[in-house]
Amino acid sequence: MSDPMANTQPQFMTVGEGEAAREIAMLVRPAQAGNTVPSLVWLSGYRSDMSGTKALEFDGLAGELGAACIRFDYSGHGLSGGSFRDGTISRWLEEALAVIRHLAPDRIILVGSSMGAWIALRLAQELARQGGPKLAGMVLIAPAPDFTSELIEPNLKAKERKSLAERGYFEERSQYSPEPNIYTQALIEDGRKNRVLDGMIETGCPVHILQGMKDPDVPHAHAMKLLEHLPADDVVLTFIRDGDHRLSRPGDIALLLSAVKGIIRSSTNMQMPI
Repeated sequence: MSDPMANTQPQFMTVGEGEAAREIAMLVRPAQAGNTVPSLVWLSGYRSDMSGTKALEFDGLAGELGAACIRFDYSGHGLSGGSFRDGTISRWLEEALAVIRHLAPDRIILVGSSMGAWIALRLAQELARQGGPKLAGMVLIAPAPDFTSELIEPNLKAKERKSLAERGYFEERSQYSPEPNIYTQALIEDGRKNRVLDGMIETGCPVHILQGMKDPDVPHAHAMKLLEHLPADDVVLTFIRDGDHRLSRPGDIALLLSAVKGIIRSSTNMQMPI
């Protein structure tokens, strides 16, 4: 049996070199001996960390199944070092790749929330290109791929464009924190380099998308657009009629855990409780 407390103490690894080096915090739950479930990897959203409600419930499911679970904080988030304002999709993708390469699981299931879904889709592309763990499945929660170019840039107000030009960032009031969201020019420019909604996305694995229809941040039409770019994959899209962006209510959590179990069933032929 794995030590149930083994994932409560963070591990740290350095990503990058020189001035770009930053310490990335990880919480790793080891698999029980003989367990055949792919390692579960949690990818948080923008300004979220590995200790959020959904991440904790996800880790709890791994514990119940005896599966390995990997959580980590992007630089500028949670327990990790580095400045949040230095963050870009490329930088956070580099960190996700580094964590996975460092821990070297054989097979993984990626579960990404909001921006984490964008990171998951880019990870699928990079793992296919570079080689690495086999991707056994993905669960994408309120996915926000290309949110910088699809959802932010088209809706910029004149004062926000001015702030970007003069200060290199603009601030936006957050519904989820007393601190405002900060979007930098670097994040927006880098987002264009990491677009995934400009062609066919081939993950090579089953995908389950969960999307609230009352999401004020990522409209449900965005999930439909993502679906159109996944023509080669086995994709399930679940709309939650009264769901918001966070999808952290007990019923939402139950749907998330059920979706993860479904992916596990399809990748292992295991009999899973509903």
